[in-house]
Amino acid sequence: MNRISKIKALSLIVVVLGVLYLAYSFLPNSSELPSSGLINDQLKVHFIDVGQGDATLLMGPDFTVLVDAGRHDRNDVVPYLKEQNVQQIDLLIGTHPHADHIGQFPQVLNNFLVKEVWLSGELHTSRTFERAIDAILATSAKYHEPRTNDNFMFGSLKVEILHPSELTGDLNNGSIAFRAIFGDIIFMFTGDAEFDAELEIVKSSQNLKSHILQIGHHGSKTSSTSQFLRKVSPELAVYSAGLENGYGHPHPEIIDRMNSLNIKMYGTDINGTVVLTTDGKVYHIESQNEQEERVYYSD
Repeated sequence: MNRISKIKALSLIVVVLGVLYLAYSFLPNSSELPSSGLINDQLKVHFIDVGQGDATLLMGPDFTVLVDAGRHDRNDVVPYLKEQNVQQIDLLIGTHPHADHIGQFPQVLNNFLVKEVWLSGELHTSRTFERAIDAILATSAKYHEPRTNDNFMFGSLKVEILHPSELTGDLNNGSIAFRAIFGDIIFMFTGDAEFDAELEIVKSSQNLKSHILQIGHHGSKTSSTSQFLRKVSPELAVYSAGLENGYGHPHPEIIDRMNSLNIKMYGTDINGTVVLTTDGKVYHIESQNEQEERVYYSD
């Protein structure tokens, strides 16, 4: 290559490097990059079919939360979590100490690193409750009993505690009730809270509006008052119940009430496990027996 050719080649390299530098200088740094469009920046909420019990998994980009852990006489929660590639659990919540909600606490605590555990603080005399407490004490997990108006952040998930404000000895009405907020999409969980607890929540000055409600007490007529539902104003509601269960859940009164308020219902007895995916702006629902698009965009 002669001298002139070398000079031309060098000049071309300088020009290319200059263009690349200018292009790079206009890129935002990593802290400025928007995250809402990233495929992994999503929350998946799994309303797990555990029969006549409750277990809900919230897996986000930087958090894993398990709300309740199924029945004491089944072993289906841990296998499901492993199928979803759960590695550790940032927060394990037992909404109240009945055996259909904390039944598999020992299995969960024995199979995964659990960083923090919440219980309502209400005591029970059952062997299931005793085993759950023993399993918690055998780990290094933090323990907490949340109360009304407490707020927490687990990664990008905000948790607002709605109930209880104090212990009364009523296990169902002492259930931990809370809103879980991811971006602009809001979920509400109330455990087995009944009329009295719902009335207390409604009378509080808290914002209750939520897009998705886990129906209280498996769809029992002891919960989901019209006043409460109107205050929450959900677009979608999911209940967890066993197929042809002996309690008659969900009760016909609740189905009629949801229909009258134009609230779309899903149930694990009919639909199987229900999975909701959201990027904080839009959400999509899938179940074993049905698939549907329901979209929400923030203002």
